[in-house]
Amino acid sequence: MERLLLILFKRFTRKTALASSATLQPKLEPEQYVLHIRQGDDKLREQFIAEYSPYIAKVTSRFSKRYINPERDDEFSIALLAFNEAIDGFDSEAGRSFLGFAKTVMQRRLIDYARKEQRHLQSVPYSAFDSEGEDQSPYNVLETKQALEAHETSRTDLERRAEILELSSELEPYGITFMELVDQSPKHSDSRAMLIDIACLLAGNADWMGMLKATQRLPIKELMEACRVSRKTIERNRKYIIAIAIIRSGGYPYMNDYMRIPSSNEWMSKEVSR
Repeated sequence: MERLLLILFKRFTRKTALASSATLQPKLEPEQYVLHIRQGDDKLREQFIAEYSPYIAKVTSRFSKRYINPERDDEFSIALLAFNEAIDGFDSEAGRSFLGFAKTVMQRRLIDYARKEQRHLQSVPYSAFDSEGEDQSPYNVLETKQALEAHETSRTDLERRAEILELSSELEPYGITFMELVDQSPKHSDSRAMLIDIACLLAGNADWMGMLKATQRLPIKELMEACRVSRKTIERNRKYIIAIAIIRSGGYPYMNDYMRIPSSNEWMSKEVSR
């Protein structure tokens, strides 16, 4: 299936290269393309992918921090297949644009690819600790240990980067950037603890989170009553509360640790003790 998709894409791009530049302009909005494809118009899939190949190449180049040649670089093929995967996995009712969703999927697959390549090039087998070289000399245990530690650090960095990219995409519909989240973190520990409590309460209520994701608006009245805080407090810290609630409910372990958000058990224990 993957090979067939790549063959069809290359065949289509050769055809469109002979057409006028006007024919390369997208004829539909991305969400409309996806809707028609999901309704059974699979021929449109090839056209959709070809028309958005510059976008795919742009996302891939930015991720790789170098120019990606669609004809030569494996990273483009990985992103192309991920874009196709996003067509099948997109949920129009989730409140996100298709391109934002596709970007997240492409970045995840590129990270998986980079991690796989790095393991292939840098990982050291554990059996090296009790093996000998061809000249019967033992492996250097210290160097092996350092290589393993460096690989683990690199893997952690990749996973942390993936979390930041995914979180940034999820915060985008609310007009929140990751840097804003860092900048708007309250300086006083008491204020920070209070806002995290509000966010944790929000994250634990499926109806409130559903309302937030559907409208990009906080259930202010409900939070005021449940937390006994003023409207001004909630509105002034809107972005921080939303971001913490999304981190708490979205499975971001590195960000939970970085923002010092208590686990569900820790938070419930604290609530019970009050």
